[in-house]
Amino acid sequence: MNRRRAAAAGALLLAVVPVAGAATLPMSYLRTYGPAGDPATRLGWGLGVISIIVMVVIAVLLLAAVLRRRAPLTQARALATDRDEGGMSWLYVGVGISTLVLIACTIWTMFTIAAVAMPARAAQDIRITGAQWWWQVQYQAAEASQMFSTANEIHVPVGQPVRLELASDDVIHSFWVPQLVGKTDVIPGQTNTMWLQADQPGTYRGQCGEYCGAQHAHMAMFVVAQTPEDYAAWLQAQRKPAVEASTPAAQSGERAFLAHCAACHTVRGTGAGGILGPDLTHLMSRQTIAAGLLPNNQGNLTAWIANSQAFKPGTRMPTLALDSDDLTSIVAYLTTLK
Repeated sequence: MNRRRAAAAGALLLAVVPVAGAATLPMSYLRTYGPAGDPATRLGWGLGVISIIVMVVIAVLLLAAVLRRRAPLTQARALATDRDEGGMSWLYVGVGISTLVLIACTIWTMFTIAAVAMPARAAQDIRITGAQWWWQVQYQAAEASQMFSTANEIHVPVGQPVRLELASDDVIHSFWVPQLVGKTDVIPGQTNTMWLQADQPGTYRGQCGEYCGAQHAHMAMFVVAQTPEDYAAWLQAQRKPAVEASTPAAQSGERAFLAHCAACHTVRGTGAGGILGPDLTHLMSRQTIAAGLLPNNQGNLTAWIANSQAFKPGTRMPTLALDSDDLTSIVAYLTTLK
């Protein structure tokens, strides 16, 4: 008996550990951390458990019918199956229970839809534009001077709802941060709205959920949830123009950047005003480059600028014919943009 109990406990542990481990994965949807995702997660778990119970009941009844012993045939012309009296009662009971379960699931689903509806008040409005293959993140404000753009990272205050406007520059994308909120399509020529809220500080990984081309798998985004105080400080820092190049190396790099990169990228406070690529005003405040593909550090910046197509074939970032001096000076300048 003890061996059986130990075996059963071991089997239960093996069944639970993968689920618990999966809940900590960056793209796991088994556990959520905000009111925009929690009701849908509970509904998903509930419907999953109900489906399993239904399958188990059907399997048990089917097995019981197969294994049930029948009386031997006593007449030559007797039917192969003996229809018992009262068999229809099983159908009545089954249909009645199924109907009640379906009605309960429908009501639960309607309450879930109401629970994840857009809140009346949002702490911040953010416009997110999907492009092949990165995300432009524009923070809205009543005054135009307070608006700014960043890329692939969405900073939000903990415990406060944030309203998102979703648009596309090219093809259909899908915005998905599974630990905070479900998918919403990003469609060219149409603006969709959604909201999210993170109840715990941390970084939550998201991903384009709609196949959008060769580098679809490399179109990630990150939601960085901060305390309200840290978020306010981040906002204030992001609204400032880029720091002025103060060293000879940075000044040389700024001149090279304006000559080679300003047609595509913006650095507020300088002559760079391109809109085809990400705003680089505070580039070094971001965790990654190339929409989550590479950690943001000097080595990866150098490699990306030298040959971006080697990392992300088909991306709009061209391979620039830079000599080693220009490449080194541009990287030296970019690393000052914090």
